[in-house]
Amino acid sequence: LQHSMTDYKGTPDYAHGTPSRIGVLLVNLGTPDEPTPAAVRRYLAEFLWDPRVIEAPRALWWLVLHGIILTTRPRRSAHAYQKVWTPAGSPLLVESRSLADALRRRLEARHGDRIRVELAMTYGNPSITAALERLRRDNVQRLLVLPMYPQYSSTTTASIFERVTAELGRWRWIPELRMVSQYWEEDSYIAALADSVAAHWQKHGRKHLLFSFHSIPKRYFTAGDPYHCFCHATAQRVTTRLGLGAGDWSLGFQSRFGREEWMKPYVDMLLNDYAKAGPKRVTVICPGFATDCLETLEEIDMQNRETFLSQGGEAFDYVPCLNSSDAQVDLYDRLVTRHTQGWPGLAGEDHSAQLAEARQRALALGART
Repeated sequence: LQHSMTDYKGTPDYAHGTPSRIGVLLVNLGTPDEPTPAAVRRYLAEFLWDPRVIEAPRALWWLVLHGIILTTRPRRSAHAYQKVWTPAGSPLLVESRSLADALRRRLEARHGDRIRVELAMTYGNPSITAALERLRRDNVQRLLVLPMYPQYSSTTTASIFERVTAELGRWRWIPELRMVSQYWEEDSYIAALADSVAAHWQKHGRKHLLFSFHSIPKRYFTAGDPYHCFCHATAQRVTTRLGLGAGDWSLGFQSRFGREEWMKPYVDMLLNDYAKAGPKRVTVICPGFATDCLETLEEIDMQNRETFLSQGGEAFDYVPCLNSSDAQVDLYDRLVTRHTQGWPGLAGEDHSAQLAEARQRALALGART
C-alpha cells in the first residue's frame, strides 16, 4: 500500500522539549461490547474475517461467513455470553483491564511517568488503533508489544503483530518497536500454573489433571504453525514441577469450529470417554488463556462440566486462569523489565532539554532564511 505524503499521521504541534516515554501495549483477543446478537455479529464479522484466523479463499469465505455463519451463530453465541457476563462487563475484558491496571501501578511506582501501559483487543474494543493513538499522544517513542498469549500461534500472536505494524505504518514518526512472541518458556509462568493447581488440590483434593488448550486446524500445524508443540511443552514442564506421572495427566484441545479436522484429541470427546471408563474425577486447567473468557467459563466450566457429570463422571474441578493474580502481575512485570532493557528513559536519561534547544535553533534559522 502506497501513501502520499499527506496520508501519514503526524504531530505538527509537537513540542521538542517534551520528555519521551516507553509504552507497553498489552493485547488480548477481544470480546463483544454487549451480550446481544447484534454486538456478537459485529464482533464475529471482524474476528472471523481475519485471514490469520480463517485461511480460506476470500470470496468463497465471504459468502459462507455472511450467508450462513453471521445469520445463525450470533444468537447462539449471545446466549452463551449472557451466561458468563458480569455487571462490570465481559469477563475477558474485566480481567484484562484489572491485569493492565495492576501492571501499570507496579511500573509507575518504579519508573514514574516515564512508562505508559495500554490495553487493546485484537478484535472489538478497546481497539489496537485507539490504544496506539493514546500512546502516541503520550509521546511514546519506544514501544513494547506484549500479546497475552503464552504460546505463539499464527492465528493469535501473528495477527496482533500484523495489526500493530499496519497501524504504525500510517505514522510519520514510528517508535522503536519490540515484540514478545511468547512466554511459555518463562519459569515464573510455569511456576504460577503449577502453584495454582497445587493450591486448588490442597482445597478440593487431587484428581486427574487435564490440560485444555484452544485448538487450531490441523492444516495450520502441518503448514508450520508451532503452537501445538508449545502447548505440549507447557504441559510437560508443569507436570514435571508438580511431580506427576504419565498416567496422572492428559492434554486435549477445545473450541474447534467448522467441519475440517482440528488438532486432537478433542477435550469434549476425552471427557466423554473419561466419564464412562475413567478417570472419573478430573481437574481441568486452560493454560493457553491469560484470562478467563467465554471458552473457559461457558465452554469448559459449564458445558463440559455438565456433560461429564451427566455421562457418569464423579467430580469435575476447574482451575481459573491466572487472570490479574499477583503471580501473573509478577510475570508480566518480569517480561516488561527484560524486554525493555537498554532503552533510555527507564534509567532516568532525559534529552528533552537538548531537543528543545535544537528546536529553537531550527526555528531561528528558518526565520533568518
